Amino acid sequence: MNTQNIYNSNKDKDKNINLNINLNTNSSTKVKICGLTSPVEARFLNENHVDFAGMVLFFPKSKRNISIEQAKEIMVALDASIKRVAVVVSPSIEQVRQIEEAGFDYVQIHGEIPQTKAAIAIPILKAFNVSDMDSYEKYHNDSRIAGYVFDAIEPGSGKTFDWRLVDNIPRDEKLLLLAGGLNPDNVRMAIEAVHPDGVDVSSGVENDDRAGKNPEKIHDFVAAVKS
Repeated sequence: MNTQNIYNSNKDKDKNINLNINLNTNSSTKVKICGLTSPVEARFLNENHVDFAGMVLFFPKSKRNISIEQAKEIMVALDASIKRVAVVVSPSIEQVRQIEEAGFDYVQIHGEIPQTKAAIAIPILKAFNVSDMDSYEKYHNDSRIAGYVFDAIEPGSGKTFDWRLVDNIPRDEKLLLLAGGLNPDNVRMAIEAVHPDGVDVSSGVENDDRAGKNPEKIHDFVAAVKS
């Protein structure tokens, strides 16, 4: 299925979930673009004053997976104001150390956080999906956790989930990012339904063949969030 078809199918789902919401946006909502694969894409983020840039590491199953060396090249191309986020799945402590040494600002962890007596030197964004939201309490009081990312059951799939599930999550001082099937057409609705601190997009701003980020879609996504 191409990106446009994903957009259309997700718009219908989102309308069914949120029939009566007000579409006024919150201009302070932060934007995270995830799955960068080249320095060229970093420039798209710079032009649109994005807040966070995510890069997938140590997960070869993902077509967006890149090496630490590639990530360093992307980070050099990013404006200093954009926070660098390493996105990983159940990493080893050795992988976390490589992420720290590379200069990332955050590590976003899907799955398990490595058990270690030594401190993890950068803040953690703990990712949850529809199947493991019940584990939220396990991490709620963990001082290493700077925020949460709530995603669909298949991160990076372009699929949405029922945003009402986030209503059961107690709000605290930590960052709450909403992900999962967001795109320029539905992100305003998502913001008003969930009132997150930020929104996270990957496939929703990719080219129609899902090969690389599309500058026009990034512009339209950010414009929809910030308007």
